[in-house]
Amino acid sequence: MIDRNGSQDSTGTPTSGSWDDAPLDAAPLDARPLDAATLKSLFSSTVPGTVGFEEELLVVYRGSWLPADAAAVVADIGDPRVKPELPACQLEIATSVHQEVAVAIDELRTCRALLAAACGPDLAVAAAPVHPLLDGRTALSATARAANLGARYRQIIERQLVSSLQVHLAFGDADCTLGVYHALRDLLPELAALAGAAPFAAGRDTGLCSVRPVIASELPRQGIPPIIASWEQLAGDLAWLVRGGAVSDTSEWWWELRPHLRYGTLELRVLDVQPTVDGTSAVARLVHALAARFAELHHLGELQPPAPTWRIAENRWAALRDGVRGELLDLRTGEARPARRCLHDLIDAAESYAPDGLDDVRAMVENPVVEHLRALGPERVMPWLAEVFTE
Repeated sequence: MIDRNGSQDSTGTPTSGSWDDAPLDAAPLDARPLDAATLKSLFSSTVPGTVGFEEELLVVYRGSWLPADAAAVVADIGDPRVKPELPACQLEIATSVHQEVAVAIDELRTCRALLAAACGPDLAVAAAPVHPLLDGRTALSATARAANLGARYRQIIERQLVSSLQVHLAFGDADCTLGVYHALRDLLPELAALAGAAPFAAGRDTGLCSVRPVIASELPRQGIPPIIASWEQLAGDLAWLVRGGAVSDTSEWWWELRPHLRYGTLELRVLDVQPTVDGTSAVARLVHALAARFAELHHLGELQPPAPTWRIAENRWAALRDGVRGELLDLRTGEARPARRCLHDLIDAAESYAPDGLDDVRAMVENPVVEHLRALGPERVMPWLAEVFTE
């Protein structure tokens, strides 16, 4: 079975395993010297091209469609891939590690089906980036981690009922990991525009394509991540946070893209969770193809230097406001271009790295799911999300 270090089965054939053997609260590097050599070793020990997903989901009552406690659903399933999250009504699917993105999607589909079957007649599970009806705070899980975060972030943490699709990408090379980090960092606005699926909050239309990052930004270390000039810099920055007690562990490095210190992966966190598995498949296969392309460009020495954070953040705001119908500025020249054109160019450049093609991604660009959600209105969103959850 492939684990983070790329072991194999008895035939020598790479199969699937899990990055997620550690408990939810674990932060193994926090207990060791956080130096560049440790980080380089971790990020060089993975199997290049492997991929896995984490997907945050909401459990709700049928009829009212308001949050329900997810603990009983998690316990009934009894599957380590299905875990409780910080809000009491939220749970997470964490897939195994796979060498083929299509196989990871198949596993995600299986896990969604398990969840739907476990809910029974009174509950439903839905992929909602933001609950469209909820106004204000939500109950937290009864865990030590929730209590710790509540003590430090106060009522702000109780407003963080937000759900994303997190894609983990491995490169087996520490320098390549940083190169791809900066290349994907430039494209966070385009990927956010493609995946935007949260126009409603508190029963009202926000006018945005995704209000999720606005809610998340109430916490620190959110949004566009900093340039990481070297592993020495990252080690120093993280050690500074931990040493001074600003964070309890490095998992609170919450940016929309980050090197993950448990798995040795790049974790893309900018994506809204998608209503359907098919939508997740389209977005994830584009991300995986882009990562493969950027890894090749890194080895050829052809990646551009990272853009200034504030320029990417400017595009990020346009993306959460207007989605694929807006405009994005070229990070170097400032030229305004339709987001749709930017995405089609990315798809064209990445397609040769996607075995099954990317026509479904093109369809998402032309028919964004946020427009369907907006047509439904906030009262009808949760029933629809529950209906299409396993599709």
